[in-house]
Amino acid sequence: MEHNIDDANFESEVLEGNLPVLVDFWAEWCGPCRTMTPVIKQIAKEYSGRLKVCKLNVDKAPGAASRYDIMSIPTLAIFKEGKLIKKIVGALPKTELESAIKPYIK
Repeated sequence: MEHNIDDANFESEVLEGNLPVLVDFWAEWCGPCRTMTPVIKQIAKEYSGRLKVCKLNVDKAPGAASRYDIMSIPTLAIFKEGKLIKKIVGALPKTELESAIKPYIK
């Protein structure tokens, strides 16, 4: 299951958790973001319990997007132990996303 987050709960949902977190920085008007939605949902389902998946709408939560220098969307960011460890910019196939996240999950 993916979680919708914003500036108010970013810290508690992303930075303070025990699991690695994949944050999908997106916006409703972004076509490539919409093409990533089914991939993000599959990742959330398949890696449940090992990876937390969050969606952050940059139009509704500009603070977190600014804090982590999100210049283009979609950007997928991997956080572990409260730190940003990897950013992936642009839409990509599920296999490539899995290759990017696997080193950080158990």
